[in-house]
Amino acid sequence: MAESPPITSPFVEAAPAVRHAAFADLAAAGPVQRVMLFTGVPVWLITGYAEAREALAHPDIIKGKGGDGPHRDAVPAELAAAMDHHLLGADPPDHTRLRRLVSAAFTRRRIEGLEPEIRLIVDGLLDDVSAAGKHGAPIDLLAAFGYPLPLTVISELLGVPAEARHEFQEWTTVAINGSVHPAETFIAAATSLIGYIRELIAQKLADPSDDLVSALVAVRADGDRLSEDELTSMVFLLLVAGYETTAHLICGGTQALLAHPDQLDLVRAEPDRLPAVVEELLRFNGPAQVSTPYRTAAPVRIGGVTIPAGEVVLPALLAANRDPRQFHAPERLDVTRPPASHLAFGHGIHHCLGAPLARLEARIALGALVGRFPGLRLAVPPEELTVQASFLINGLTTLPVIVT
Repeated sequence: MAESPPITSPFVEAAPAVRHAAFADLAAAGPVQRVMLFTGVPVWLITGYAEAREALAHPDIIKGKGGDGPHRDAVPAELAAAMDHHLLGADPPDHTRLRRLVSAAFTRRRIEGLEPEIRLIVDGLLDDVSAAGKHGAPIDLLAAFGYPLPLTVISELLGVPAEARHEFQEWTTVAINGSVHPAETFIAAATSLIGYIRELIAQKLADPSDDLVSALVAVRADGDRLSEDELTSMVFLLLVAGYETTAHLICGGTQALLAHPDQLDLVRAEPDRLPAVVEELLRFNGPAQVSTPYRTAAPVRIGGVTIPAGEVVLPALLAANRDPRQFHAPERLDVTRPPASHLAFGHGIHHCLGAPLARLEARIALGALVGRFPGLRLAVPPEELTVQASFLINGLTTLPVIVT
């Protein structure tokens, strides 16, 4: 067992390049190493691509029974149960059962059917951006476009009414970044969010409509259905995971393209490349720094290192996607890069269920944004941009741009 493991630094507020450099420094020390998180918890950080991919699919690296979320020693048991009974915190056979039930409601057909609505939402938001940015006024693209788009889409998908969305945004932002907030702040936001989800589920039970919450309430498979805690947990997961990460995929992708004007010109000249562009942006600067934590159920040997049983394992997705052993010149954005399997959405049984929706939103949003504003540029020097302090999320604090 390593003594006094070094404290990791990528999770603090910093310039985007500083965060990537911090992960690169950690990776240089080895693809698997024991480090101390800013929370005071020692973990086995996995920065290598092959090693992270192996860990994410290893049968002895598991989720366990929850309890790995922020401030779990302070969260009331009833609240924890209403948040933890979802796919991301479950192992087989529970995971297999939940995935079957949720997949029956969260279908590809339902996602693809959102495309016309997403295009309308994007066009409306960009109308507002254009109006606010006329005469060269700077616009925070994250606040004006990055956050409102996935918030509106996931709200439409789940059946959240427009008047509830502002509060939902505030609660969700705290919930997903709970580790950097005091326990009482996190618990208050999570309590409000779960309380609203329970009200929403009750509404859909009484008056179902064509939305995902109604479908989750109604779904059955082989006589099975989701329990109350499973319903609240799944809606909680979909709300949190379907909002913040997509916002930062869109705005982090925009920032990366603005920093590489030759690649931006190529995207504008050949918009058919957009699906591949989104994949390269996910690899180059994905919205998740690390996966949610895992634990070893038995001793596991990965990357020449034996991780004892009962240890926390943390695949570093941002680092793995820039592993030079897997990707040629990984620090370079190249939208013509041959297709490669990145880990931005995870791997194995916990591969993100919402990945098709995130890809669809990013493709439509980025295509419309760069096509509509040929003069799009940063309103501040690149070195003034910062990424927010967060454990999970790799996202800018603001993205000031000029659109005219």
